[in-house]
Amino acid sequence: MWRALASNMLTVLAVGLFLMAGVILWGQAQYTAGGPLDSAICLRVESGSNMSRVSRDLEEQGAVTSATIFRLGANYANKSSQLKAGSFLVREGATMEEIVDQVTRGGASTCGTEIVYRIGVTRSTTQVRELDPASLEFVEIASFNPAEDEVPAAYTEKRGERDTRYRIAMAEGVTSWQVVEALKGMDVLDGEVAELPAEGVLAPDSYEVTPGTTRADLLQDMQEKQQLRVNAVWENRQGGLPLASPEEMLILASIIEKETGLPDERGQVASVFINRLDRGMKLQTDPTVIYGVTKGQGVLGRGLRQSELRRATPWNTYLIDGLPPTPIANPGLASLEAAVAPEQTDFVFFVADGTGGHAFAETLEEHNRNVAKWREIEAQRQSEGN
Repeated sequence: MWRALASNMLTVLAVGLFLMAGVILWGQAQYTAGGPLDSAICLRVESGSNMSRVSRDLEEQGAVTSATIFRLGANYANKSSQLKAGSFLVREGATMEEIVDQVTRGGASTCGTEIVYRIGVTRSTTQVRELDPASLEFVEIASFNPAEDEVPAAYTEKRGERDTRYRIAMAEGVTSWQVVEALKGMDVLDGEVAELPAEGVLAPDSYEVTPGTTRADLLQDMQEKQQLRVNAVWENRQGGLPLASPEEMLILASIIEKETGLPDERGQVASVFINRLDRGMKLQTDPTVIYGVTKGQGVLGRGLRQSELRRATPWNTYLIDGLPPTPIANPGLASLEAAVAPEQTDFVFFVADGTGGHAFAETLEEHNRNVAKWREIEAQRQSEGN
């Protein structure tokens, strides 16, 4: 009797172990199999949350088939205690294993809210944007000019959330003064700016920052990036250019940057100035005159006066020979490259053509015809505006 009972108990135990092993294998398969999501979602993990709460949220949003398996899988991988706060983009079909890795790896949030501080040539704006998980595109929920507009409630709300990301986008062609003035108004940054950076030494680009980043550190990053660009571009310059140093390349690049915003024109604009330097002609470019008037502190906001064109300043290229003594803005990478790799042309003149671009000419006669056409366009626009 006891032998039979023991045999039965061993049979039940064996069956139980077999079933348990099957359940474990099934659970493992569920944990690593493709998930049920048919479109991406943004999972927000609050500070102080735990894996149980996250697993329930995922199950409610249809991202996992079982909150229990998700939680047990995280425990088995010894990752439950590594949960990070933030907003995480969970892509369609993501496995439980992949999601656990996402929410425990750390680093910047991959979706949710982004505040972008844009430093532009004519104005600076602050944008509050949220990533749409379905389209993977940012949707603007607020935009304002900090110098003129009231701060919207959406900005204040998102500034107070720990998982909000911050980015500073510096446009090509802004001056160092404009950059510093814009940075002073950004409440995400700390610290003072002891000295205005030299013109041209800041790299137009996008910079990720976190609350408490100092303005000095950010400016240092901008300068280091620009120096790396200058060194690399100068190293790969064309031969025979009338540029004696990386500093002269930087000056010419800043003029190209201010003369055209069209990528297809940079090489032609660069060729005009290179040809003029080669021939000993004055550069005669308005943006340099404007810089002599404003010193880079803001936008002129009107046309140049004849008295200003005749006024002697170190930057007035209608009066001085060669390049001005300093850059007139912070040029982007494309303008740096154009300065030392101009198109091969015989152009020495250009004027606006009314379409946002320029008409180029090899001779003064041809240039005068282009100028006449441009003046006709200007006159027509003025009459239509009256």
